[in-house]
Amino acid sequence: MERWQGCVAVVTGASSGIGAATVKDLLKANLVVVGLARRLQRMEEYKAELPAEQQKRFHPYTCDVTSQESVDQAFNWIIKELDGVDILVNNAGVFKTGQAVTLDPVELQQVVQTNIMGVVYCTQRAFKSMKERNFDGHVVNINSVAGHSVLHLSGNAPPGMNVCPATKHAVTAITEVYRQEFRGLKTNIKITSVSPGLVDTELVPEYYKKSAPPILKPKDVSSCILFTLSTPPHMQVHEITVKPLLGE
Repeated sequence: MERWQGCVAVVTGASSGIGAATVKDLLKANLVVVGLARRLQRMEEYKAELPAEQQKRFHPYTCDVTSQESVDQAFNWIIKELDGVDILVNNAGVFKTGQAVTLDPVELQQVVQTNIMGVVYCTQRAFKSMKERNFDGHVVNINSVAGHSVLHLSGNAPPGMNVCPATKHAVTAITEVYRQEFRGLKTNIKITSVSPGLVDTELVPEYYKKSAPPILKPKDVSSCILFTLSTPPHMQVHEITVKPLLGE
């Protein structure tokens, strides 16, 4: 991680769970970190608990990744105040329990807009910053095992994942699209997908947690992110799948 010391990392969905764990680990690795999330107060609360030196390097900023205007405002601030983006962790995501055939289309659209277009909006701005500065950066997409197969976790109840697997399959596809585009546009920017199984976060309904064997912690996923960032320049980790030991 030495090459990244002092570099600027942007983490979306940074108010809790995997995002918050990633922010804390990147700060420990001596990076400057911008946390993007709708819940600014949650980020300010855990910032106050950090060591004073880390607090100076952590910049929480309100951002709704479903809005291109909000994303542009956040990245404009980052570029103006911190000179650019070196690492992007696309972590923001939402999950709505229910069936695709019955859920309110407004809720389904929120899942699609967050899980797909949030990645697109943020990656466009981060890539532009990296390429303009000729910087060999890294984009990490927090995917899911649901991005590789459609899971049924509801037992005898009707399936409840609706469009979430579809959005995560889109993340799998767009990760490969970005790999080809980054190479085709003559850059050395890396792209990685990290696909965890069940993780103990606010996103996962309690009944899933209770019905499953011991599940992953946010720190487990963050450690995968730091591993990908620690690889040498010639090595690209395209996909990491991490599951609970006793999981499906």
